Amino acid sequence: MIQHDTSGPDANRAGTNRAGTNRAGTNRAGTNQAVTERTARDDATTAISALLDRWADGIRRRDLEHIAAQFTPDALFQGFDPEPSFGRDAVSAYYGKQPVGLTAEHTLIRTSALGDDAALGYAAVRFDRPGGPVNVYLTIVAVREEGRWLISHYHVSRVQ
Repeated sequence: MIQHDTSGPDANRAGTNRAGTNRAGTNRAGTNQAVTERTARDDATTAISALLDRWADGIRRRDLEHIAAQFTPDALFQGFDPEPSFGRDAVSAYYGKQPVGLTAEHTLIRTSALGDDAALGYAAVRFDRPGGPVNVYLTIVAVREEGRWLISHYHVSRVQ
């Protein structure tokens, strides 16, 4: 039988056993951990959403410098070219050969905090091109450098 310690600084309204589990079976440390994980996930979602908004804005304006500035200097970039490329110059060159009028709309499917300064994002992206839309899944790893979130790894997979 669980004994509930309802006195002292460690007690809560639900009652807490000596192991730190309340009557509902929730560990106080686990609850705090769950809140921390949810906060980290929310922070990752906010960061990645804003980062993809900036990326999409650069695509819409065909501002190659702005697009490339959303990536780390050594970013791995895997678009539709058969080989991956690396760095901002490669990102700029890739978007420079895309058709005028290209736009990108993204819907985040999942984000995960990988640490205080790293996050994973998975999104559905619709690229609208003059020849018709192209739907992809986009996976990015974003890192915070000097207070700014940047894409360090970018990979798309075409949706058939």
